[in-house]
Amino acid sequence: MKKNIIIKGASEHNLKNIDVTLPRNKLIVFTGVSGSGKSSLAFDTLYAEGQRRYIESLSSYARQFLGQMEKPKVDYIEGLSPAVSIEQKAASHNPRSTVGTVTEIYDYLRVLYARVGTQYCYQCGEPVSSQTLDQMVNTLLELEEGTKIQIMAPLVRERKGEHKDVFARIKREGFVRMRVNGVVHDVNDTIKLDKKSKHNIEVIVDRVVIKKGIEGRLADSMEIALDLTDGVVMIDYPELDKTELYSIQNACPTCNISYPKLTPQMFSFNSPLGMCGTCNGLGTRMELDEDKLVPDKTRSILDGAVVYWGSLQEKRRSWRYKILRQLADEFRFSLNTPWKELSEEARDVILYGSRGKKFRIDWDMETSSGHYMTQFEGLIPTIKRRFRETKSEDMRRMYLGYYSEKPCAGCNGSKLRIESRYVRIHNKSIVELSKLSVKDAYDFVSRLKLSGNKKIIADELVKEIKARLQFMLNVGLHYLALDRSAPTLSGGESERIRLASQIGSGLVGVMYILDEPTIGLHQRDNRKLIDMLVGLRTIGNTVIVVEHDAEMIKEADHVLDFGPLGGVYGGEVVAQGSLDDIINNEKSLTGKYLSGKMKIPEPKYYRAKKRGYITLKGVTQNNLKNIDVTIPLGVLTCVTGVSGSGKSSLVNQTLYPVIANRLYHSTHTEGKYDSIENLESIDKIINITQDPIGRTPRSNPATYTKLFDDIRKIFAETTAAKVRGYKPGRFSFNVPGGRCEACNGNGVKQIEMHFLADVFVTCEVCKGKRFNKETLQIKYKDKNIHDVLNMDVQEALRFFENIPSIHRKLKTLSDVGLDYIKLGQPSPTLSGGEAQRVKLSRELSKTSTGNTLYILDEPTTGLHFHDIKKLISVLNKLVEKGNTIVVIEHNLDVIKCADFVIDLGPEGGDEGGEVVAYGTPYQLAKIKKSYTGLFLKKLFGQSCKTNLDV
Repeated sequence: MKKNIIIKGASEHNLKNIDVTLPRNKLIVFTGVSGSGKSSLAFDTLYAEGQRRYIESLSSYARQFLGQMEKPKVDYIEGLSPAVSIEQKAASHNPRSTVGTVTEIYDYLRVLYARVGTQYCYQCGEPVSSQTLDQMVNTLLELEEGTKIQIMAPLVRERKGEHKDVFARIKREGFVRMRVNGVVHDVNDTIKLDKKSKHNIEVIVDRVVIKKGIEGRLADSMEIALDLTDGVVMIDYPELDKTELYSIQNACPTCNISYPKLTPQMFSFNSPLGMCGTCNGLGTRMELDEDKLVPDKTRSILDGAVVYWGSLQEKRRSWRYKILRQLADEFRFSLNTPWKELSEEARDVILYGSRGKKFRIDWDMETSSGHYMTQFEGLIPTIKRRFRETKSEDMRRMYLGYYSEKPCAGCNGSKLRIESRYVRIHNKSIVELSKLSVKDAYDFVSRLKLSGNKKIIADELVKEIKARLQFMLNVGLHYLALDRSAPTLSGGESERIRLASQIGSGLVGVMYILDEPTIGLHQRDNRKLIDMLVGLRTIGNTVIVVEHDAEMIKEADHVLDFGPLGGVYGGEVVAQGSLDDIINNEKSLTGKYLSGKMKIPEPKYYRAKKRGYITLKGVTQNNLKNIDVTIPLGVLTCVTGVSGSGKSSLVNQTLYPVIANRLYHSTHTEGKYDSIENLESIDKIINITQDPIGRTPRSNPATYTKLFDDIRKIFAETTAAKVRGYKPGRFSFNVPGGRCEACNGNGVKQIEMHFLADVFVTCEVCKGKRFNKETLQIKYKDKNIHDVLNMDVQEALRFFENIPSIHRKLKTLSDVGLDYIKLGQPSPTLSGGEAQRVKLSRELSKTSTGNTLYILDEPTTGLHFHDIKKLISVLNKLVEKGNTIVVIEHNLDVIKCADFVIDLGPEGGDEGGEVVAYGTPYQLAKIKKSYTGLFLKKLFGQSCKTNLDV
């Protein structure tokens, strides 16, 4: 077996035709400043070529399902293993996907509950036993005389296939009618079913009218149906449009309720056999939200408590005001009373109407007057009706703003049908087990004591469940609940979940490529993650990690440092080898930071908290334990804590929506809290998230930062453009006129290959330039619009140095460490960290009011030590203008430069949610119960004795 992976002539993106030799079966770290080429070699070269070679070995039929992969720009790669990529991206955008389903733990739990679970009656709570034929017949005889029923044998239930053998059997056994997918057919009818769809087939054994003397016929027909289906019979009531299932296996003797045989599908919220019929297994429904209709409950109706009606003070002559005033008189409440002080009855009438009760409305106009009796429809029924009736998309969007997802009333958010929710093991249902955190679920499964056949059946299942839960514990995800929705996970959490799944697979001889797995992980949990990667290497895998974390770099067997800078000034391997080789290499920027020759300095002093505090009281969102938090104004505040301690619950789910709703009268869903104080000190709040800046390739950094508007104006101002009468719109690839119409301004065309995967080819008309020839003939300083979009920020800075409006925006992109990105780079190709920094640069380029609150969630994602230094400088500039910044962060370099730190914990999940410590970083370093403080103490060393507080 080859000992090395040899790469020659790699020139993907900004890589400069590099040759690299990597040792196999080692832990290798790729590091370097942002845009230096790490991901280009790891993902766009090594992983892409590994995947391409594997896909090419498959048949053309199989390849159509796997997508098209281009050959990376590389001359030669030798010694390549099958590649598995674990990137930072959301695990799934499917709301049905959960932590349990992604890790396959829930699949094992479904089998466990189906095989060893005990069914209980949902009505009386007694264990369910089998039902005899006589019991079934007696139940039917208790029906009202004259009731028509059909006795049917369900032969196929939710199964794919054409089922020709089933139809042949029905005909062979002498039956006359059958029901296929709800439609009754004669057995002689020719029925063709789609073999890829799921079907239901029932044979109609008998049609009976309940009357005296029918017992014998009923018993015979029931017996035939039971024999056909191994003990299950379906009773259809045609006049009532309902069906009932009877079984000789499962039925409650007290309530006469039959239960289906337990199968794994019964516990799947993605299967019709297991999902709740009301919400179809989603667990939530879109309902009108009272909190969005009445966001500020301290206001009265007259003052605009109901945002849909607005303030009624100036609308006293309006029809709505007259109706509400008469309604208030009838139900004895005042329109001047704050909403929260109104009685339950008054609020109910306003929201849901007078429920049929009529009251008198007097009207008096200039020409006439009178009265009439009417009833009040209610705010919620009115909006529902108008939403249903409107043809305007704008109105639909407006009404949807008052809706939010609410737990389904049919299943209380559990997603499962009622029978499945009443199957228990050790008095715990699968729903209750899924609500537990990974740590608590592990404890429950470990304590599971079964006996006899149940123990034999469950042993292997329990072993698999425990192993997968243990992997989750090892990557620091002990706080996640198994029913947590996958789209709500951060990029780092999703990546570590996939890592846990890969470790569970136990593959050997694989090349794993990971993208910053330490993102979102507290320093305390880094060690566990590193041990897992070392374990992957030890069993015989090559592990390549793109990483900036010092601890990870120090643990690597082999390090590649890319640089020297980003973009066109990067793409080279500056240093390679062991940790000592990197540290001793004078060219290596990473080596200088690791050796201490270069470092991010601690502030000379912490800014004084002279402008007061925003105080958030009684926060109980998710796992937060009724905490009071004070955030100083005019300084940089870091919110820290181990994963799952409640940082996002406090900042993203409570602080931001509460302030945004007060300042902008928006309808964000607010976390649970009691009160907020001193809001008058800020006039603007900006949440700079890691969400993509655009969903389509038409969006790019130039369009998002409004840079493209200025660039198009400059091209429109050129003499050649004026002569031809071109306006700025001519230079947009989003509208007809200047764009290439052959590809609609995309630069590529999608070719359907039918049984092969679709191929994307460069447009033969514009050659990928997106604009037509006439537009490209217009040049500014010898560059056309395509050339400008193809520039990176560094090049554009020099090109537009004499245009202040453009230069200012480019300078802010450069200041946040994005020198290397191209102006026209499609938004979907930007990482979460890059997207966040593009948003930050857009805010920096605006004129500041000095009273803005900025919120950032882990802005150091994807940043090298050198880039973090730039980021801290940018954040300090914002603070120096009088703004307030709240950052959720694990990076110690950012934390030590903050003026104030709020540390949550002590652990994640139920064991977190408390304020462990707060104060300056130096004060935090002296608090022993703070994990963040312990790492700060190590970082500060002896200087921790000094007090830098102002």
